[in-house]
Amino acid sequence: MKFSEEKLKKVQEIIERYPEGKQKSALLPLLHLAQEENGGWLSVEAMDLVAGLLQLKPIEVYEVATFYSMYNLKPVGKYLFEVCQTGPCMLKGSDEIINYIKKKLDIGVGETTSDGMFTLKTVECLGACGYAPMMQMGKYYKEHLTPEKVDQIIDECRRTAAQNN
Repeated sequence: MKFSEEKLKKVQEIIERYPEGKQKSALLPLLHLAQEENGGWLSVEAMDLVAGLLQLKPIEVYEVATFYSMYNLKPVGKYLFEVCQTGPCMLKGSDEIINYIKKKLDIGVGETTSDGMFTLKTVECLGACGYAPMMQMGKYYKEHLTPEKVDQIIDECRRTAAQNN
C-alpha cells in the first residue's frame, strides 16, 4: 500500500495544518485517505503507512482505527449499508430493518454478499434520530426505512452497478 502522488500532496497539506510535534492530530483525516486509497478498508499495511507518515507507533493508529465505526478493518462491498442500532432507531424498528437486510441479501452483520456488492454493518448513533430507522450509505443517509424502501435501495444499487459495467 502506498499513496498516489495526488494523495501524498493531500497528506502533506493535512499534516502541515498542525504545529510541529502535534502531527498525531492528522490521524483521522489520514486514515480516511488511506481507506479511500485502499478500496474502502484499512489493512494493517495501510495503518502502518499512516503510522510512519505521522511518526507514530503502529499501535496508536490501530487503537483509533478499531475504535471508530467509520473505519473498515476488512474489505467491504461496493455498497456499504451502515444501519444505526442505537436506542431511538431501535425503538423505530432498526432491528427489523437489520434482520430484513440480512435475510434479503443472505448475509450477517459484518458480512459481504458473495458477489462483493453489499456489506451490512451496524453502527452507533449517526445523529439523525428524527428520521429513524435510518442507515448511511457513503455520504448519504437513507431515512424512515421500511422493507419496501430497502428493496428500492438495493434495486437502485444493482441498476447503477449494471449501468457502470
